[in-house]
Parts: sequence; C-alpha cells; structure tokens
Amino acid sequence: MTSSHTIQNLTTLVQLRNTEVERLQGEMAAQTQVKERYQRNLERLTGLYTGSGASGALPLALSVNCGNYKQAVMHMVDLHRTDLHLHEANMAHSQRALNAAWAKREVLGQVLEKKQKDADGEQHRRDAKRQDEVATQFWFRGQAK
Repeated sequence: MTSSHTIQNLTTLVQLRNTEVERLQGEMAAQTQVKERYQRNLERLTGLYTGSGASGALPLALSVNCGNYKQAVMHMVDLHRTDLHLHEANMAHSQRALNAAWAKREVLGQVLEKKQKDADGEQHRRDAKRQDEVATQFWFRGQAK
C-alpha cells in the first residue's frame, strides 16, 4: 500500500470519526434538553401539590378530594423522578460513548498527521536527491568542457 493511499484511507477514517462524534454530540444535546424538560416538569408538579394548600382545613368531601389530588400528583412526581434518573444514567452511557469516539478520532488524527509528515519528509528527500543528481550532472558537464 502506497503512502498516499494510506493517507487517503486515514483521512477517510478521520472524517468518519468526525461524523460519529458530531452525531453523538447532537444526541447529547437532545438528551440534555430532555433532562432540563424533566427538571422543569418536576418543579411544576411539586408546585402543584405544595400550592394546593392544607387539605385538613377544608370540608370533609373537599379535604378527601384535595388529599387524593395531592397523592396522585406526588405519585406522578415520583414516577417522573425515576424516569429522570433513568434518563441521566442513559446520558452517562452516551457521554462515555462520545468520549470514546472523540479519543478514537484524536488518535486517528495524530496517526494521519504523522503519516503526512513522513510522506512530506520523504517527498522532500526525493526532491533533494533529484536536485543533487541534476547539480552533479551539470558539474560533470562543466568539467567535460
């Protein structure tokens, strides 16, 4: 495999890794928005049952109704909080995947950079050798006259 072919393949791999990192970053951004939405909903739901007042101060039928309402909202808050914790665990997994993809991209980028420097150095050596050969030919021709 030639050096230019290797560099071309590595460039393609780096581009693919960039695409993967960008995709994972987009997923993380979407998951962060969902997390924030969960947190805002939890705040609003908590405000609903805390703001409904004391249920014992009401007549019996309203007191039972208010108590049932608070219980239902508290249950919904608990379920929502559980969903949030599961979502945060999923986000942690996604963050690890993003970190791994980023590291792979960085490693491939460094390998590509090294291969490009090596290829440039080799090209420079070939050019210098060619120039030396041409200079030697001119010198010999000058000596032959």
